[in-house]
Amino acid sequence: MPEKTIKLLTYNVHSCIGGDRKLDPGRIASVIAEAEADIVALQEVDVLRRRTGGIDQAHTIASLLKMQAHFHPALSVAEEQYGDAIITALPTGAVKAGPLPSLGEQRGALSVEIQVGSRKLLVVNTHLGLRGRERMRQMTTLLNAGWLRGSTDEPLPTILCGDFNAIPSSATYRLATRSFKDAQLAGKDRPKATFPSRYPLMRIDHVFVSDDLVVKKAAVLQNRLTKIASDHLPLLAEIGFA
Repeated sequence: MPEKTIKLLTYNVHSCIGGDRKLDPGRIASVIAEAEADIVALQEVDVLRRRTGGIDQAHTIASLLKMQAHFHPALSVAEEQYGDAIITALPTGAVKAGPLPSLGEQRGALSVEIQVGSRKLLVVNTHLGLRGRERMRQMTTLLNAGWLRGSTDEPLPTILCGDFNAIPSSATYRLATRSFKDAQLAGKDRPKATFPSRYPLMRIDHVFVSDDLVVKKAAVLQNRLTKIASDHLPLLAEIGFA
């Protein structure tokens, strides 16, 4: 029996504020539902922030999709939080979350072990900084500080995804591709830019996979809804075990 493939979506949701300035977590949930994603990595998620009506966006989106949310606040001010989430209906195991070395706005990463049929998968979601030197330190930390190891001794098949603020010619991207395959290059279609959503010019959101995973296809989702729901386009990858 062939191993199950999963659909993973990475999406910078811009606090669920769209290009029309409307705050609408439901619209983000619709994009995810339409993509039929099994695992969703979100960046720029607001939790209990006054500017976005004090709601918990991670759990609101997850409950609309009948999924569970794991959230890590890269930034916390009193009750207000902002950060990254991994949302899935699949069974989850060990979770790790924490800060990355940052020069500007504090950045972090979130990793969750996910059970896919009989196999375990490690999914690491991050949102790197705006300066090149800072991104290199953050990527080096992700690659070397135990982030990409699960709770077992054996290395797990791993997906590293998120908004890297790094185009393919950057040192940060090149560092990542020494250890991982870029899903958009492993798929059959030509890689596409993800930012800004209306007129995408930059390929800065990525899904990187370890060698023991196979990318069946990868696509940037570009339609009327995704062009307005956030300032980034979502990237969807269909991935199987090698």
